[in-house]
Amino acid sequence: MFTGTGTALVTPFRNDGLLDEWTLRRLVARQIEARIDFLVPCGTTGESPTLTREEHLRVVQITVEAAKGKVPVLAGAGGYNTAEVITLARELATLGADGILSVTPYYNKPTQEGLFQHYRAIAEAVSLPIVLYSVQGRTGVNIEPATVKRLAAIENIVGIKEASGNVSQMAAILNAVPEDFIVLSGDDAITLPVISLGGRGIISVVSNEIPAEMAQLTRLALQGDFGDARSIHRRFHPLMEINFVESNPGPVKAALAEMGLLEAVWRLPLVPPKPENRSRIRAVLESLGMVDRAAAAPSAERAHAAIAS
Repeated sequence: MFTGTGTALVTPFRNDGLLDEWTLRRLVARQIEARIDFLVPCGTTGESPTLTREEHLRVVQITVEAAKGKVPVLAGAGGYNTAEVITLARELATLGADGILSVTPYYNKPTQEGLFQHYRAIAEAVSLPIVLYSVQGRTGVNIEPATVKRLAAIENIVGIKEASGNVSQMAAILNAVPEDFIVLSGDDAITLPVISLGGRGIISVVSNEIPAEMAQLTRLALQGDFGDARSIHRRFHPLMEINFVESNPGPVKAALAEMGLLEAVWRLPLVPPKPENRSRIRAVLESLGMVDRAAAAPSAERAHAAIAS
C-alpha cells in the first residue's frame, strides 16, 4: 500500500495564519492528477508541531475526503508522549486514514528498548498499519537496525521511513527485516541508491513541487530501469538540494509560493528563507522552467512571507 512515491504534504496557511482548506484540497487534487502513489499529511514537512489537535485532524480529514479512496493516506502521528500519540492515532483511524507514520520521540532521547516499547504500545492500541519514521538529525534519536528487526516482527508495523542519510544503515536494515517489510527513503536525493538496495520507494518533499516526475522516477527505479530514472534524478537534483538550503519546509513552501500554488506563510518558529536563499530557490525553478522568468523582478516581494504566530 505504501510503496512508490508518497508526498509529505506541506500544510498551507492563509495570510491571516489560519489553515487554508481550499488550497489544501487543490494541492491534494494536483497530487492525484499527477499519479502520486500515496499521501502523507501532517508529517513534519506539514509543520505538524505547530498545528492544534483540531487542525491536525482537519488536515487529515480533508486529505482523506479529497483523495476519495484513489490513493492511500498515511497520516502523521508521532511525538514524545506515547499516550498522546495513541490517542491521536485512534482519532486518525476514525477519520479514514489508511495508516500512521510515526516519528521517533524527540528531546527525551529514549533508549532502543524505550523505542521498542513505544512503538509496540502504539501498534497494540491501533489496528492500522504503522510506518516508523527515523530522522536522527531532527529528533536526536536513531532507530538502530536491530530494533527495526524487532519491531518488524509486530504484525501491523509494516515499514520504516529511513531518513538517517546513512546508506550503510539502510542496507543493514534491509538485510535484517523480512522481504515484505517496506523500507522507504526519507531523502529525495538518495531514492535511487535505497531502491537499488531493496527499498520500496520514497516519502518525498520534492514531490510537492514535481509529483509526476518524482513518481515516474521511483516507478522506473522499482522496475529496474535505472538509466531513465537517473536522467530524471539528474535533471531535478538541484531542486532536491535547494529544498534543504534552510530547514524544511521553509524552502519548499517558498518554491510552491513562487509557483503560485499557495500563500508563502509559515508558523513560528519557522520564518521565511533569507533573501539570498529565496533568490537561489527562484533561480533553480527558473532553470527548470517551473516559473516565468518575466516575473522575476517582483518575486522577492511576493516571497516575503507572512509569519503566523
